[in-house]
Amino acid sequence: MTNQRLLALLAAFGASAIYGINHTLAKGLMPTYIEPFGFIFLRVTGAAILFWILSLFAPKEKIATSDWPRILGCAVFGMVINMLFFFKGLSLSTPINSSVIITLSPVMVLILASFLIGERITWLKSLGIAVGMAGALVLVLFSSEESFNAPNIPLGNVLFIVNAFSYGLYLILVKPLTAKYSSITLMKWLFFIAIFINFPVTIGEFMDVEWGSLPFEAIWRMAYVVVGTTFMTYLLNIYALKQLSASTISAFIYLQPLIAIVFAISVGADKLTPVKAIAALLVFAGVYMVSMRKTKVKA
Repeated sequence: MTNQRLLALLAAFGASAIYGINHTLAKGLMPTYIEPFGFIFLRVTGAAILFWILSLFAPKEKIATSDWPRILGCAVFGMVINMLFFFKGLSLSTPINSSVIITLSPVMVLILASFLIGERITWLKSLGIAVGMAGALVLVLFSSEESFNAPNIPLGNVLFIVNAFSYGLYLILVKPLTAKYSSITLMKWLFFIAIFINFPVTIGEFMDVEWGSLPFEAIWRMAYVVVGTTFMTYLLNIYALKQLSASTISAFIYLQPLIAIVFAISVGADKLTPVKAIAALLVFAGVYMVSMRKTKVKA
């Protein structure tokens, strides 16, 4: 194994680890220190500032006029609906539920691609969609009201499903743009546009935060979400994609919920019940079937 491949694997692992831990850390801030929508304003604005600073050291690119509508759509589904529904769902549900349900993103991408761009769905992928969605429904229908600061688990789980659909649509919309523009150029504009779209919904909760009296624990957790989950994970994934195949990267999708479950249980933020275990197995199996690709057998 070359040093570059090893570093790429470590980068992919690091991104999954950051995401996995994020479920518990972000959950612990809401609503004690900040409400979910206020958190989104902080996250989007912070990420926009970081990407614009980074763009100062990157080649300058001009966005074609014809691409602005697609960029607007990417911002709406990737940095507005996706994030708002995820953080609102996280405030209502639990870290384990969120980490399991968002793993459905590849399933959502396949469903949307079949309608939007006519991508063919095989019987195995159809079965994967059914199994994965069954896992999500198990969490929605059979999750009981628990402690862990989870006031409405079923509603929170439904919001996670909407989040996964929105993120799946974002991935389809942004794909053609990634072939024309650098990642830094796309991110700086997507997050910049998202600030203004999110503003009317998020500014009220953001202004309600008592910033002067926040404890250090809350401050470093907020910094983790902005710098780690929103900024660093993207850079780590980009580095990993330069060295690893897409199939190798996709395998790390299973790592995120595993890390999230272990971390949440270890710090007492959640517990793994039989219902969650069964739902997780169904979701993992469904995502695996959807992600499988046919291999040609050489004669």
